[in-house]
Amino acid sequence: MKLSKDQKSNLKSAIIAGTIAGVASGFVKLGWENVLPPRTAERDETNPPQTLLQQFGIPSKWTHATYTYSGHKLPWVSYLVHFGFSTSFAIIYEVLAEYKPFIRKGACSIFGLAIWAAFHLGIMPMMKTVPSAKDQPTEEHISEALGHIAWMWTNDVVGQELYRRLTSKK
Repeated sequence: MKLSKDQKSNLKSAIIAGTIAGVASGFVKLGWENVLPPRTAERDETNPPQTLLQQFGIPSKWTHATYTYSGHKLPWVSYLVHFGFSTSFAIIYEVLAEYKPFIRKGACSIFGLAIWAAFHLGIMPMMKTVPSAKDQPTEEHISEALGHIAWMWTNDVVGQELYRRLTSKK
């Protein structure tokens, strides 16, 4: 299938908008988790991104690597995974939304909940990255489900507005 010049431009704009929205929404999700932490302190000693990387054979010394800012040790490797996931799904969402607008239903909360269910209730427990859904605390389900709604809402609002601005005729 050959894309027209406008379609190529629109696809490029959707990718740019999704990338920027993914970074912004990644910060929203990190902020959300500071207010409603999804995991106990003990389970956060090795968080899911670190666990996943270790399952792929990356040594703990790398997965737990930190940088220090304002006296706090921060897990930069976890942040790479976090923002990589956020940006990847924001791009997928923005591109899909241009071709299949129905995914914007419910201010994209349905899409956000679907991502949460797929990864936190299905894929990650199946891979043993996190406990099975029934063994996760209720607080984790609440934080993650609501956090995924806030995350995807941010992707929707930021991505849609940036896409509009990038594709509007001047």
